[in-house]
Amino acid sequence: MFQAAELGRTLKKDAFEKLEPELRSQMLKAQLALRDSGLSVLVIIEGMDGSGRGSLVNRLYSWFDPRGLETHTFWDPSDEERERPYLWRFWRAMPPTGEIGIFLGGWYRDLVTDAVHERIDHVNLDRRIQEYVELERMLALDNVIVLKFWLHLPADVQRDRLSNEDSTPDDRWDKKGRHKAPKFRKRFIEVGERIIRQSDTALSPWFLVEATDARYRDVTVAQTIVRALNEHQAKMGGFAESAGVMGDSRQAPALPYEQSAMRTVLDQIDLDAKLSKSDYKKQLSDYQEKLKVLAWDAWRERRATVVVFEGWDAAGKGGAIRRLTAGMDARLYRIAQYGAPTDVEQRYPYLWRFWRDLPRDGRILIFDRSWYGRVLVERVEGFAADYDWQRAYREINAFEHEMTRHGIRLAKFWLHISPEEQLARFKEREETPYKQHKITDEDWRNREKWDQYRDAVNEMVFRTGTEYSPWTLISANDKRNARIEVLAHMEKLLRED
Repeated sequence: MFQAAELGRTLKKDAFEKLEPELRSQMLKAQLALRDSGLSVLVIIEGMDGSGRGSLVNRLYSWFDPRGLETHTFWDPSDEERERPYLWRFWRAMPPTGEIGIFLGGWYRDLVTDAVHERIDHVNLDRRIQEYVELERMLALDNVIVLKFWLHLPADVQRDRLSNEDSTPDDRWDKKGRHKAPKFRKRFIEVGERIIRQSDTALSPWFLVEATDARYRDVTVAQTIVRALNEHQAKMGGFAESAGVMGDSRQAPALPYEQSAMRTVLDQIDLDAKLSKSDYKKQLSDYQEKLKVLAWDAWRERRATVVVFEGWDAAGKGGAIRRLTAGMDARLYRIAQYGAPTDVEQRYPYLWRFWRDLPRDGRILIFDRSWYGRVLVERVEGFAADYDWQRAYREINAFEHEMTRHGIRLAKFWLHISPEEQLARFKEREETPYKQHKITDEDWRNREKWDQYRDAVNEMVFRTGTEYSPWTLISANDKRNARIEVLAHMEKLLRED
């Protein structure tokens, strides 16, 4: 593979000076069009030590309008980054629509380093590569143009550059390790080929660039970015169609049941479950006292917890959250409440706002509604295209797997009530002055689509109830019963190793 990048390609100075003005004009024109296109660009630059990654980025800044660029170099993770799932640091740095983000190495940097130094075996290397393919697929389908450049040098050129005391720190990851790069060159090439072959897709292609001549390197990368910008903006209307190359279908995947004609998982919940007032008070006090201790234990153990509350309107999510948090020190938890995405949030991929909020180790984050809005409200109300909510199940599972792999304890609650109980609670809210703010016209409209929401919930539980993040379905016709079920589950979860 890398023989194709050892052909001695160069760009003479006079040819470069003749080409540069027109290239800069094209770059600025494409960048200006990008701002109103609904697209963003993620450029990942990887490759050999000494290949001039830093110099390339500096040149791109001189050619583009730097106000629309942001570069991130992911060196040793900070305390804040280490206390969250690995991909959090990259999600936080994602470019918004209309802008270009440049990742030096990105998520491939640590992967290459670990593989070269044999800190990861082939099985886990391949697994992580496929996880990154899935991530890039999701970004591309959320209108992020993902371009990956691998800068290559012949052996003699690399050796000369790294032995040159005038070489800049920008040309290498690790100043102390620059003389060791030739020693690991063979292994580096083997790993690089494996990564490129497995992660080179139509939605996130790799471009192998010969980096011996800086002018040739910089012009090649710049021209590739401009070409990609122009092509993607020209076909914006049919961008999602390119998903077909990844084996996706624009039709809803077949399910092993007929949704509306058969019982759903919700029908298995015993809505007659009740708890007396005296039993409720006793258990509530007991569980809250236990949770107070367990929350501090989790903080000392540096184990984060994420709790997701979903359920029907008026199912009692707010009341359950209040009883849960009453047993915890307010310094240890936070409640995140979500509605429709803001204008700022709409400029990023769908999961960005949830990734951004993930808690540090030892903290508890409670989501009052969550990323499941895409496969519930957005699906039923038509706010998301069919293809977008259909692919969301796989993306949500990957998101939750990344959380649990980091060590986050994850609880997901669906609070279930009957249509009759919901109607009674709606009427109570309308008739009680201090509860009237809880009932809206939207609640009544949603109620008219009960069957559609029921089917959406059934498919959600079926497709996202995994071994690492199962759903807990709560019988909530009786509020006291629902609250104790939630607290009992949380007490058990926080006791787990």
